[in-house]
Amino acid sequence: MLHAHQAPTLDHSTQQQNPPLTIQIRPATAADAPLILNFITELAIYEKAEHEVVATVQDIEASLFSPAATATALICEMNGEPIGFCVYFFSYSTWLGKKGLYLEDLYVSPKSRGSGAGKQMLRHLARIACETGCGRFEWSVLDWNAPAIGFYESIGASAQSEWVRYRLAGDALRAFAEGETSNASPVAKNVPPAT
Repeated sequence: MLHAHQAPTLDHSTQQQNPPLTIQIRPATAADAPLILNFITELAIYEKAEHEVVATVQDIEASLFSPAATATALICEMNGEPIGFCVYFFSYSTWLGKKGLYLEDLYVSPKSRGSGAGKQMLRHLARIACETGCGRFEWSVLDWNAPAIGFYESIGASAQSEWVRYRLAGDALRAFAEGETSNASPVAKNVPPAT
């Protein structure tokens, strides 16, 4: 019988309590190259571009961990388990007369989304940008990725819609470097040459 002044007793033996989540961001090492490639592949699948991933573990090791590497990778761990990564490098703004931090990729595995890991990685990168004297922190996002766009806007980032990104890659890059322009688009053929 429960009296008015007694609190009910609860059996805690069957209640499961979740341990607190500990998110840590650390510099990646060459030993992380297979993990990074796995995350890159998962990201490409999400972006519907898995067929475009041609990098190998050896490519990751050489491009991120050799003495000539120009990009840096970070690993995000939750309770000691890797759940994501990011890769960034420094760019330069002639208008600001300062370097900038460019985020090439940021990925959090689906099971860990909503944990705050992505936001923590972005904040970590923002601190690096501030500590190294960067004038800006930039990245690109696919125009159909509404969840990411909404998230970026929620932290104060703004789209640079007046800029259009261009790319030369593969055969087009090689052809242009060799002086060929036969692959130019019909639109480009009607543009007067630059002076």
